[in-house]
Amino acid sequence: MPLKDWLTALVVIMAWGVNFVVIKLALTEIPPMLLGGMRFTLVAIPAIFFIPKPALPWRIIVLYGATISLGQFTFLFTAMYQGMPAGLASLVLQSQAFFTVLIAAVLLGEPIRRQNVIGVTLAGCGLALIHQAAAPGSVPLVGLLLTLLAAFSWSCGNIVVKVAGKTDMLKLVIWGAMVPPIPFYLLSWQIEGWPVISHSLRHIGWVGILTLLYLAVVATTLGFVLWGRLLNRHPVSKVAPLSLLVPVVGLVSAALLLGEKLVWLQWLGGLVVLLGLAINTFGLSLRGWRRSSVAAQR
Repeated sequence: MPLKDWLTALVVIMAWGVNFVVIKLALTEIPPMLLGGMRFTLVAIPAIFFIPKPALPWRIIVLYGATISLGQFTFLFTAMYQGMPAGLASLVLQSQAFFTVLIAAVLLGEPIRRQNVIGVTLAGCGLALIHQAAAPGSVPLVGLLLTLLAAFSWSCGNIVVKVAGKTDMLKLVIWGAMVPPIPFYLLSWQIEGWPVISHSLRHIGWVGILTLLYLAVVATTLGFVLWGRLLNRHPVSKVAPLSLLVPVVGLVSAALLLGEKLVWLQWLGGLVVLLGLAINTFGLSLRGWRRSSVAAQR
């Protein structure tokens, strides 16, 4: 990829890495389903009155909003509300890279190579080690499973973007944000109840307001617009795994800002997951680089 695309990826990595700390802080004032509804309401309104609809069928817009927005954050917010640590959530969510490669192979015919299989195997071992090494209750199994479902939803959204082809990602993000609010508010009404909703709205403070703005403007609008543009320019199997650096930022920021700590076996598990992601991303590229070097010497 050209340098400007690597810099774009770096911006997304930083925005999404810190995002997990922001979510954890937001959930101290706003319950998860209400948070999701408010987040995407802020993304869609008032922007939708100024930004025209993308030149895409409605089914693509609805699928994008239902997968990468509603599905992903229903599971992720609930997982973190149930006690999933912010740093580990940032790590586990990156399994979207493997789900994306797998779905792209099944639906789009993109090849699955040996490094993909090795990467998935290593990452699975790393996740198992993280959970087994955790103190009882510190990494709830339901939180881990919900985060994996969030990753799967994200990967489905990646495929929707790829199928959509060349499109204005700002328009897609804004119009796709119309899909989640009503389902989120209905879920909030049914699961969290009016007393909790009313209490949250009446007592929201500066933490809730600032975190909502970050989630809507930085993590959603800026992050997914840039991410979608990268997916439009490059193969899914090359772009999706670039998020392997997100958990590095997530783990460090969670340790510094939230005081989250991992035992050494969990750090080892995290390194194994990152190794799997790295092999999945760079294995073929490194072999290609070596072949190019040999050819140049000849």
